[in-house]
Amino acid sequence: MADVAKDLTAGTVGGAVQLICGHPFDTIKVKLQSQPAPLPGQPPKYSGAMDAVKQTVAAEGPRGLYKGMGAPLATVAALNAFLFSVRGQIEALLRSEPGVPLTVNQQVLCGAGAGVAVSFLVCPTELIKCRLQAQSALATSGSAAVAIKYSGPMDVARNVIKFEGGAMGLFKGLVPTMAREGPGNAAMFGVYEALKQFLAGGRDTSNLGRGSLMAAGGLAGAAYWISVYPADVVKSAIQVDDYKNPKFRGSVDALKNILASSGVKGLYKGFGPAMARSVPAHATCFLAYEVTRSSLG
Repeated sequence: MADVAKDLTAGTVGGAVQLICGHPFDTIKVKLQSQPAPLPGQPPKYSGAMDAVKQTVAAEGPRGLYKGMGAPLATVAALNAFLFSVRGQIEALLRSEPGVPLTVNQQVLCGAGAGVAVSFLVCPTELIKCRLQAQSALATSGSAAVAIKYSGPMDVARNVIKFEGGAMGLFKGLVPTMAREGPGNAAMFGVYEALKQFLAGGRDTSNLGRGSLMAAGGLAGAAYWISVYPADVVKSAIQVDDYKNPKFRGSVDALKNILASSGVKGLYKGFGPAMARSVPAHATCFLAYEVTRSSLG
């Protein structure tokens, strides 16, 4: 139980740091992912990431870059604490004896298991966040769902529960969320451990400096997005889709529609902001986790 408490505490601190550092990039990513297809002969609402930043700040002020942060910030303790504690418990099951470092392959298994488990907490949070982030980008699409102007996270939750099938409506997009979190966390924790062992020159990584931990964490975060970004695009498209007049019948249909309308590049909308966010956000997250975990003994 002591180890669980340490993982919970360290995961909470790491997640909070990651969120504060990376949320503006995430907002731009979602805006680019969810903007409606332009009419023939018309330019898209945003020409790129920098244009999305300029339009957001001009229309909503700098606070617009932090739209939707309330939901993940309110639950960041649960999400990251759960992720790191589940990973820690799987580590304990795989470890041959206490204190023995795991192999990279074992860390991949730990990451995959923790990612699938945390998906059930991530999905409702992501849905609320994406609705708040995307509503301005979707304002010109003319759908009934977009006509709703959410005043905040709780307003999104109330509307979804009332008009979109009850509490289960909050789990819209669960399949692509799991397709993102399972493989993504497997790649992230596997790369993180591989880089730590490479930098340490062996499996004992306890003496690595903060710079090395940040480098490993930043590249691990990049590995997460490189491995699963198309699943994130599908997830965002489904979660902001109109409930009464949906464009997509499910994850596979959304994937087919995106490919048909935009080609493979449609599966990488917002990839630049995601990568720009990922490296510093995960670098600070893993550093905060390791420092906090170490300070707890």
